[in-house]
Amino acid sequence: MLMTLPEVARKHMEVLMAVGTYEYQSDFAKKYVAEGKAEGRAGAIFIILSGRGISISDETRSRILACEDLAQLDAWIQRAVTAVVIEDLFS
Repeated sequence: MLMTLPEVARKHMEVLMAVGTYEYQSDFAKKYVAEGKAEGRAGAIFIILSGRGISISDETRSRILACEDLAQLDAWIQRAVTAVVIEDLFS
């Protein structure tokens, strides 16, 4: 798609994408970017808990995947690092 742009516009887009300063403007794009961030954080929680040998029930997995609050997911990631049992994640 970038190749169809004039060279000046293409170079400008490449610079924007390289520096990471571009923000999506449409609600559609913002929604899916946010969902991707939440899914990534949920995945990090699963990896950390798995690495620590803590099993995750289907109910807990669903709860984590349903969360869209990035601050909450970040808190759970931090707790997962030191959790001994799954309940430590939510306390």
